[in-house]
Amino acid sequence: MKVRLPSRRALLSLAIAAVAPIAAQPAAAQFYWSPPDMSAPPLTDEAAATALGLPGATAAEVKAGLAWNMRAALNVAALQCQFEPTLLSASNYNAMIAHHDAELDAAQATILGYFQRTAGKGKPGQAASDMYNTRIYSGYSTVQAQKGFCQEAAEVGRQAIFADRGTLNEVGRKGLASIKKSLVLAGEQFYGTPGYDYVVALPSFDPKCWKKGVLQPVCHQAWNDKSGVKP
Repeated sequence: MKVRLPSRRALLSLAIAAVAPIAAQPAAAQFYWSPPDMSAPPLTDEAAATALGLPGATAAEVKAGLAWNMRAALNVAALQCQFEPTLLSASNYNAMIAHHDAELDAAQATILGYFQRTAGKGKPGQAASDMYNTRIYSGYSTVQAQKGFCQEAAEVGRQAIFADRGTLNEVGRKGLASIKKSLVLAGEQFYGTPGYDYVVALPSFDPKCWKKGVLQPVCHQAWNDKSGVKP
């Protein structure tokens, strides 16, 4: 009796079928089984002026701020998120710069004009603009919330490179609120985050609670109650 073995083509088809569901997983699967909800409503002009640190900005200055903050956020992502190459953070940033270079040049000039108007012409305005750039770059840098930020920046970055030229500000209006939300630590939603959720319960360091280096009974009991220790 002959046993017919599956052909190489059949085995390859089975392998592809097995891998396909894994390959089709969304970007969230790179870090989470159940990702945190980073959705946020689009920024209005008033909300954008506040969120972007441009009080009293005109509609044109808000648009420039949205585009310029998109550049800052994706630039930080390109530097901080290369630990996960499949996010394509660096290539997304480079493609965004090439695709939206004209809008970004205009945005930079408009932002400078805003500070020349609000901080003073010449050196005061230029200094305020330089400090603003430093501040927004620092504002998108995170350590504990890095995974959430990198994931959200990658998603918004993909939207940016496929958006029509001249519409980077619209991508920012819809996506920057989510990126800013991702800067607050929020980990795995299904299994939890034991490493991040762990909190140390410390006794009171009020001098009244201590006598010759010994924690007094009343304060010791309060510490036990706080940490859940039962007598």
